[in-house]
Amino acid sequence: MTAPTRPTYRFYTATSLDGFLADEHDSLDWLLSQPLGAGTLLDYDAFYAGVGALIMGSTTYQWVLDHPQEQFGDAVGWPYDKPTFVFSHRDLERASDAVTVLSGTPAEHREAIETAAGDHAVWVMGGGDLAAQFARAGMLDEVLVSIAPVTLGAGRPLLGGRVDLQLQEFGRNEAFLEARYTVVREHP
Repeated sequence: MTAPTRPTYRFYTATSLDGFLADEHDSLDWLLSQPLGAGTLLDYDAFYAGVGALIMGSTTYQWVLDHPQEQFGDAVGWPYDKPTFVFSHRDLERASDAVTVLSGTPAEHREAIETAAGDHAVWVMGGGDLAAQFARAGMLDEVLVSIAPVTLGAGRPLLGGRVDLQLQEFGRNEAFLEARYTVVREHP
């Protein structure tokens, strides 16, 4: 009998050339002002269609709530129609019945996350410290990153801690370099 397969955990994000997800004020103005076309590798619509559950930290969650028009046009309310798990040490108001606020480690909630994702991927949406926690728990398989042609000098790092990656493929989307990496779990 074969063991059931678990979903693939993917950190799908964008970063500045010097490795920051957001500036020191948690702003994404630097990202939203860049030219963006149809992705060659990291097409959002195709990626999202393969997602069964989302993971994010409280800072990302709050940003999505505060800026729906920045990312989703005329969206009103919670923009995602899939189960979303928000890791936080504080009590947060749920924006939708699809949102679950969790405290603790990724490993403590693995079963609930994977049950919600079903046969689809888990999108580790943000931030970098949370993605690194998932990597340390053995729950991060891929990093899919669009690299913007801008440096910030400071801000929220792409990954909070060491995570070894192996480049699998790359492409271009207007001014962005797109790359797909797998997480290296064991070293020779």
